[in-house]
Amino acid sequence: MDKIELGRLGIWRPWNALDPELAKDVEDLGYGAIWIGGSPRGDLKTAERLLAGTERIVIATGIVNMWATPAGEAAASYHRLHDAHGDRFLLGVGIGHPEATREYRSPYETIVRYLDELDAADVPAGRRVLAALGPKVLRLAAERAAGAHPYFTTPEHTREAREALGTGPLLVPDQKAVLDTDAGRARATARESARMYLGLRNYVGNFKRLGFTDADVADGGSDALIDALVAQGDAAALAARVRAHLDAGADQVAVQVLGDGDPRPALRGIAEALG
Repeated sequence: MDKIELGRLGIWRPWNALDPELAKDVEDLGYGAIWIGGSPRGDLKTAERLLAGTERIVIATGIVNMWATPAGEAAASYHRLHDAHGDRFLLGVGIGHPEATREYRSPYETIVRYLDELDAADVPAGRRVLAALGPKVLRLAAERAAGAHPYFTTPEHTREAREALGTGPLLVPDQKAVLDTDAGRARATARESARMYLGLRNYVGNFKRLGFTDADVADGGSDALIDALVAQGDAAALAARVRAHLDAGADQVAVQVLGDGDPRPALRGIAEALG
């Protein structure tokens, strides 16, 4: 099966902050994919609406949570969307984090079993991606999926992830971004967004693999950690961080614009800065 074409730029946005009008505007800006975040429901009605309201952009899930959505339900939704829209839908699945799931146990074995069930339901490996941070699950993403969708990482992680995946599989990290040239205000926005993740052990473990310490994670995160995770500044600065991921081996970067305002100015600026 041919590799799905995503382009260099995508967006990541929670399912409840997406609508067909925004999706069409993102498509018109030249972005290649919209990643539906916030653990979208397994019926994938959000993806269905976005696909119906656009013409060419790929709609992907970032990610369907394996604990919340049985593989059979995810497979049925995949086939419904594929039948209607062809290769414009990409199924992203993942294990989530233990703090949010009472049943969380044997995560690696659960991922493998879920992928086995998707195989049995005829969901092609080339049309699904796996949330992955550490080397073991990254290798699994290369073996059992089209590739990996790491979340809340850095270009340094992207470089390591590319080494773990090899040259063929897709690698689409997300990149949080704050369009604000007031440095103090931008960092405050970034820190507020990061706060929850600094208490989740799978993300903290990944930060430590990247060389950060307990002190970096404590008290809302050190400036060095926050700045490494969240791009801040004008459109050129945000585009430079996206370019760093691409240079490190990403196929596409899913930009997550932070803040309460309209994401379009930041997305337009990044697209223009990257040409």
